[in-house]
Amino acid sequence: MAQPLMPHATASWLVDNTSLSFEQIAEFCGLHILEIQAIADDTAATKLTGRDPVRAHELTQDEIDKGQANPEYRLQILKGPEQVRRTKGPRYTPVSKRSDKPDGIAWIIRNHPEISDGAIGNLIGTTRTTIAAIRDRSHWNIANITPKDPVTLGLTTQRELDAAVAKAAKAAGIEAPVDTRLEGDREALITELRAQREQAARGESESGSTTPAEPTAETLFRR
Repeated sequence: MAQPLMPHATASWLVDNTSLSFEQIAEFCGLHILEIQAIADDTAATKLTGRDPVRAHELTQDEIDKGQANPEYRLQILKGPEQVRRTKGPRYTPVSKRSDKPDGIAWIIRNHPEISDGAIGNLIGTTRTTIAAIRDRSHWNIANITPKDPVTLGLTTQRELDAAVAKAAKAAGIEAPVDTRLEGDREALITELRAQREQAARGESESGSTTPAEPTAETLFRR
């Protein structure tokens, strides 16, 4: 059986505004009768704001009247209005981050020119007009736009960006770029670990004692 969109708020309204039995309200709202009792006794964790199911087009006054006249009557819910659904399109971006969009777009255009405007729009949640204006530097605020990594700005995720880059590279028939920003740090760490391991080995041979093995670079990177 279909239930109201907001069962607890609807139950609160029915308790306060009708003489329907707890059983009728519980069944109509899809709740346990003890929950209705708690709402009626005002012992619920928070005071609920009632939601009128008649105004919400989920119940008619005639149904309420029938239920009040006969405690055995089961209330019949109406099909409520269609809920507004988000249509397919650019992703929603919080207001606080919208001023960062041009910077993120500029970064992608500079570092991944193979990504299409449509793909950028899906990643950042913007329009082709804005992307084109930044690309040809006709954007009204172009002087203040500084390319910044959209992942760092919180406009998209690294996984989504990597997927878009790989897809664009495949479509363009080129090899997807590999992020080598950490290569220097990785090599330095490996060198340091090798030196520590050799020093520990020399210490063992001189003292004749054993010490716990130092972690390897592979072990650290697995962590």
